[in-house]
Amino acid sequence: MIGRRTLQTTALFLMGLMGLLSWPATAWAAGGEESISSLLYQALNLLILLAVLFYFARKPALEYFATRRADVKRDLETAGELLAEAETRNAEIQRKLADLQSETEEIQENSRRRADEECERLLAEARRQAERVQSDAEVAAEQEFARARRALRAEAANLAAEIADRLVKEKIGDSDQERLLDEFITRVDSSPAAKA
Repeated sequence: MIGRRTLQTTALFLMGLMGLLSWPATAWAAGGEESISSLLYQALNLLILLAVLFYFARKPALEYFATRRADVKRDLETAGELLAEAETRNAEIQRKLADLQSETEEIQENSRRRADEECERLLAEARRQAERVQSDAEVAAEQEFARARRALRAEAANLAAEIADRLVKEKIGDSDQERLLDEFITRVDSSPAAKA
């Protein structure tokens, strides 16, 4: 921000500059001796004005230009620092982006590998379960077949006993039954277990 004193000094400098530019035209237009004295008077006024301007405006002008130079230098340094920081951040972001791309590819590869492994594991488990179900079905079928065979044998034995009973009843009379019963009792009594 420009101070009041600097504005006053600048205004005085501009007025003096305007006077400096206007005095040669005035001097030549007037012509004659009076014009030389007038010209000298104006030149003396100009020199005094310039001296006063130089005396009062020199320090503020030098301060202004020194401040302005320091501001520009500081702005350039700040811009350089910001540029260096931006380049560093850009390099870091580029590095992170490259790392992210390689991580993404690695994650995709791991996911594919895990999916393949999981698929193989599930297929192996399905095969084991299918084999187990088939084995269980074979065992169950064998057990059912053995049970059915036993049931058929029992049924056949029962049928054979019934047929034999009927045949015995038809062919063997009461006297034969008594004789068979006596023989059976005699055998039981003569067996070693009965004697013991």
